[in-house]
Amino acid sequence: MIKSMLAGIGIGVAAALGVAAVASLNVFNPAPKYAQVVSATPIKETVKTPRKECRNVTVTHRRPVQDENRLAGSVLGAVAGGVIGHQFGGGRGKDIATVAGALGGGYAGNQIQGAMQERDTYTTTQQRCQTVYDKSEKMIGYDVTYKIGDQQGKIRMDKQPGETIPLDSNGQLILNNNA
Repeated sequence: MIKSMLAGIGIGVAAALGVAAVASLNVFNPAPKYAQVVSATPIKETVKTPRKECRNVTVTHRRPVQDENRLAGSVLGAVAGGVIGHQFGGGRGKDIATVAGALGGGYAGNQIQGAMQERDTYTTTQQRCQTVYDKSEKMIGYDVTYKIGDQQGKIRMDKQPGETIPLDSNGQLILNNNA
């Protein structure tokens, strides 16, 4: 009877140890195999790409002036004014009319030559260029908030993860899922 009692105690101890060993392996409460994705926020970067933009414009130039002081116009005007003034009056009046005509004609010739020089222009077409920037958005990745049981975490990922992220046997995220 003692032998059977000892055998029973031995079997009971072995069974208790077996149950304890199984309980420590979490056979009845297995670890999660996936992390639940709570949110995935896209992270974008604005990229400015320079490019050259050119257009043709019409430019008006003034021709170089040969006679800046407008002497030719003044002289020709004075001669013409003097000839016309000489046609009026008589005696000393004729001389005064000639001088007055020369002065008036000189001034008028000077002004006429100035106006003609201002209008003496030509046009050319020139290309004007400037640098402009095209803006575009480049996807950098996703800021992902996930949950494993009651624990919450954050990570940046290259790709959108979907609804779950797989876990390895140690409960760590598997981020390089090549499957």
